[in-house]
Amino acid sequence: MQNIPSVDLSDFLSEDPKRKKKFVDAIGKAYEEIGFVALKGHFLSDELTENLYKEVKAFFNLPEEQKKKYEIQGLAGQRGYTSFGKESAKGFKDADLKEFWHFGQDTKFNKEIKDPYPENVEVKEVPGFNTVGKTTYQQLEKTAIYVLRALAVYLGLEETYFDHYVIGGNSILRPIHYPPIIGEPKGAVRAAEHGDINLITLLMGASASGLEVKNKAGEWIPVTALPEQLVVNVGDMLQRLTNNKLRSTIHRVVNPPREEWGNSRYSIPFFTHPKSEMSLNCLEICIDENNPKAYDDITAGEYLNERLRELGLLK
Repeated sequence: MQNIPSVDLSDFLSEDPKRKKKFVDAIGKAYEEIGFVALKGHFLSDELTENLYKEVKAFFNLPEEQKKKYEIQGLAGQRGYTSFGKESAKGFKDADLKEFWHFGQDTKFNKEIKDPYPENVEVKEVPGFNTVGKTTYQQLEKTAIYVLRALAVYLGLEETYFDHYVIGGNSILRPIHYPPIIGEPKGAVRAAEHGDINLITLLMGASASGLEVKNKAGEWIPVTALPEQLVVNVGDMLQRLTNNKLRSTIHRVVNPPREEWGNSRYSIPFFTHPKSEMSLNCLEICIDENNPKAYDDITAGEYLNERLRELGLLK
């Protein structure tokens, strides 16, 4: 099985300039070529990961009528529960075979957040789900900040270029449940091929295989990460900002073999979104005569709303 490049964040966090440069060069090259890396040395502990999966499974095991109490109308799925069959990938009519939950910034306790984000939805039946979700959110946001600092260095920007936009930004932690497949799914898959909307995505190891990425030759490569690794990929916002220098690679979650249709799959990505006012205008340092400006000017908030409408989550 082919796999994606592996990098260690502790190299970047070290005080050794050679180790730091090694990380910057490795992740930059990987993001130019395939858009994915397997990251170890992050801030998510094994204990926290184990607790999160336990609480996530407890929530999705609730009866449907209880879960639907947390599907809040008018939020375009930004917080709380989104039931099965509501989201489809851009360009696809068939809905993905999944249900999911969204945690966002904790506006009750972080008074520095100025953007008008919705408050998180609290699950009464599984109180540990709320607590462990918020803690995981904080640790993944911290990890994302350092990955983006490395990319800022790689691009020739000031190291903390992304900090202002990402700290207190519109990031989302999304626990996903792909239920057992009942009956022939026809054209639907667990997650149709797509690029992520955001700057970068941090994905905790899924409970089962299925994730595949498309390489430059158009081949689908199964992605596996070791238990201590996060899969971290470039999103469309970062591709747009860097004028296609860094690649938002198309990926998908395929249906399992028929003999495994009766098994659930769980996956927990952290979508790193900036504040809505961040400009996604192509960076001047990424534009030259061989790479003319490829995108119109837009803000992160405008682009997010555009994509949510395409996904059917925003009318």
